[in-house]
Amino acid sequence: MGFEMIDFIRNNFSHVAPIVFAGAIAVAIIIERYFALYLRYPVRNEQGFFDRLRELVMSDQVAEAVALCERYGSKPVAQVAKRGLMRAGQPDDLIEHGLEIAVQEQLQKVEKRTSLLGMIANVATLLGLMGTIAGLIDSFKAVGTADAAQKTALLAQGISQAMNATMLGLGVAIPCMVMFSILMNRSNALMSGVETASTRVMDLVKQRHLSAERGAPGAGQTGAPGDGNTTLMRRVS
Repeated sequence: MGFEMIDFIRNNFSHVAPIVFAGAIAVAIIIERYFALYLRYPVRNEQGFFDRLRELVMSDQVAEAVALCERYGSKPVAQVAKRGLMRAGQPDDLIEHGLEIAVQEQLQKVEKRTSLLGMIANVATLLGLMGTIAGLIDSFKAVGTADAAQKTALLAQGISQAMNATMLGLGVAIPCMVMFSILMNRSNALMSGVETASTRVMDLVKQRHLSAERGAPGAGQTGAPGDGNTTLMRRVS
């Protein structure tokens, strides 16, 4: 079956060239996305990474925590954590805005090109159908000009070639749809991890700020009578 398909592609390359080209693009996307989503982007031992960040941040070693994130390169979780920690001394709303921007940037990086597999699957199916129709048209043209003894053979050959075009289109479309589902599930898992990382970093920065306030010299002392409640409310907020 495989050798017959190779012969079909060789003998009818003008009909099936778009399908072959679409399949080559799909293979390149699948290899690149698999490498990125399963090897390049995930952080091994993510819990250990955040535990180490907590130790550094709570001991007021923010610069060391940022350097730790930089050692993880382009991994989305580390990039989001780095963006939040670089704004650790700023107001909460600025930190949140920075994290939102970082999350959106990393989500775009995780999602890119995967959706193209779904489009290629649909296009390959349609190209296979178009090749089938083109093959049938050529077949009936040949039958119309052939003598009676050759009509049956030419018609059978033309229909066989037309069906092979459909099968080739489906042969590209089905693996594309399978890999699209697999890669999208992986992308969703990574995106969920990126959003969780944003929340954890924001929580860590707030804990550091609260810990610094509690440990500041003179905390709890008031400059004038009646300011105790105001100071307490400021801490709670």
